[in-house]
Amino acid sequence: MTAEASAAVDPARSAQMALVKGKDTKPELRVRRLAHAMGYRFRLHRRDLPGVPDLVFPGRRAVVFVHGCFWHRHPDPGCWRSRLPKSRPEFWIPKLEANVARDGAARAALEARGWRVLTVWECETTPRRREALVERLRAFLGPPGAQVRS
Repeated sequence: MTAEASAAVDPARSAQMALVKGKDTKPELRVRRLAHAMGYRFRLHRRDLPGVPDLVFPGRRAVVFVHGCFWHRHPDPGCWRSRLPKSRPEFWIPKLEANVARDGAARAALEARGWRVLTVWECETTPRRREALVERLRAFLGPPGAQVRS
């Protein structure tokens, strides 16, 4: 970053953005607790896999990404969390589109290596949608305890 660009950054905005976490987010923790309570065992953030999946089920050759609706552009038109900010679209649009492109590349690389990929969106981790998430995880992972490679 150039000296002019760093001088133009609002310190309050910079402090706010520094609070945005990349792992161990509330939605991710909800999915981890739920999967564990369902009887599934997994590894976290395997850096040797493309995209560093949030949950990795090695015996099932399956990974789960827990995406924030805003940062990863949830395509559901009913998701209010994925709306673009009205200010500075010239900054936000390329940034968020790059995230989506990176997500797609990671998914394709994982699938090419024989991994199954599930994306769970932040809005799907709310308490009122818990049962639907349980069913989605069960359908994707199969019965708990069985280490079946597909």
